[in-house]
Amino acid sequence: QMTAVQGNKDIGVSMEGYVATVEMRRPPNNFLDIELIDNLATVLEALDDVHECRAVVLCAEGKHFCAGANLQKRIDDEAAGKAVLRPRHLYHEARRLVSTRKPIVAAVHGSAIGAGLGLALVADFRVTCKESRLACNFAALGYHPGFGMTYTLPRLVGHQTARWLAFTGRRVPGDEAVKMGLADRLADQESVRKVAQEMAADLAKIAPLSL
Repeated sequence: QMTAVQGNKDIGVSMEGYVATVEMRRPPNNFLDIELIDNLATVLEALDDVHECRAVVLCAEGKHFCAGANLQKRIDDEAAGKAVLRPRHLYHEARRLVSTRKPIVAAVHGSAIGAGLGLALVADFRVTCKESRLACNFAALGYHPGFGMTYTLPRLVGHQTARWLAFTGRRVPGDEAVKMGLADRLADQESVRKVAQEMAADLAKIAPLSL
């Protein structure tokens, strides 16, 4: 069935045991845009139908897990007079991500900024390292927090801490992120993906329907 789940130039898909690894391949920064979110959602939706897949590792190639949204492309498209999809369409694609059923462990080996943090919070669990920086910087850029982060962030770190992170856009080091509940496990930078895969393998041992 895995042959039905195809990656592309932006996303790699592999399977080991009952764990699927979904890798973003837009190094070094893995900037998000509507196409990448659409492709990610399509892959995760397809994995929902793969009986052999019981858990997913979401990871990235390059320096950063995801350094944010590709705002420059949208600015360039608007300047060129091209039709630009409004943010509500971007949010429609993001809703597809959180509607998928398989448990996801995100391997945040580099920065997860803005939309990148939103994507990391789509996962059920996060592994990071002290070199990582996690930030909800939407307000600093003049945007309302995306990816439903006004809902997800307070549930992880508490209301007051979430307000501070959202209001200031502060970049939180990975070790502090684990202490505040923004991430679940701290690993050496070179071991982040390995630890995420070990966590996913633990999840894959659980009865899949109850999980």
